[in-house]
Amino acid sequence: MVVNTLGEKNSLFNQFIAEIRDINIQKDPLRFRRNLERVGEIFAYEISKELDFTESAIQTPLGESLTNLPSCEVVVASILRAGLPLHTGLLNYFDRSENAFISAYRKYSDDGEFKINFEYISSPSIDGKVVILADPMLATGSSMELAYKAMLTKGTPKHVHIVAVIGSEEGVEFIKNKLTNENITIWMGAVDKDLNSKSYIVPGCGDAGDLAFGAKLG
Repeated sequence: MVVNTLGEKNSLFNQFIAEIRDINIQKDPLRFRRNLERVGEIFAYEISKELDFTESAIQTPLGESLTNLPSCEVVVASILRAGLPLHTGLLNYFDRSENAFISAYRKYSDDGEFKINFEYISSPSIDGKVVILADPMLATGSSMELAYKAMLTKGTPKHVHIVAVIGSEEGVEFIKNKLTNENITIWMGAVDKDLNSKSYIVPGCGDAGDLAFGAKLG
C-alpha cells in the first residue's frame, strides 16, 4: 500500500498545514475551514495524476484540440462532520464526481474509553469507480476503517484513495495492516509520532470538527 505524504516536500501546501495547526489562527473558524478546503484542492490535484486518462477531441472556435481527460468515474466520500470542508476542497476539483457521506463518531463511556459508532451512510453505487475517502484526522485509524467497510456495502470500487490532513504513525500503520487490499492509496498531509491518552494526535491540531464548526455537547 503506497503512502504519499505531501508535506514531506517543500511547497505552499506546508503553509496551509501550518495555519491549520496554529493555535492563534485557529481562533478564526472561517480561516480554519478555508485552509482545510485549500488542502483538499491540492490533494485532488495530486490524486488526479493517478487516474486513467483518454484522449479527447475538443472543438475550439478555430479548430480541434486533442487533450487527455480523466476517463474514470469518481465518488468523493467524507466522514461527517469534520470532513465537510475537506470534502468541499476535493469537490471543487472533482466537480463532476458523485458524493457519499458517512456518519461516524466517538462514543465515550464514563471511564473515558470510547468506541467508534456508525450511524448512517448516503452513497451511490461505487462499483468500478474510484473512491476518494476523506477525513481531516487519522488518529487511531478506527473511524477510517469503519468508513471504508461501510463504503464496501455500496459496491466494489476500482481503487480507493484514503485522504487525511494530519495522521499519526499508529493510525497509518493500523490502516496498512487492516486494509491490505492492493487497490488502496493513502494520502497524508503530515504524519505525527504520538497519540495522547484520549487518542488525539500530538502535536496534531486539536479537534478539527470543533475548530471548524464550534464545540459540541457530549
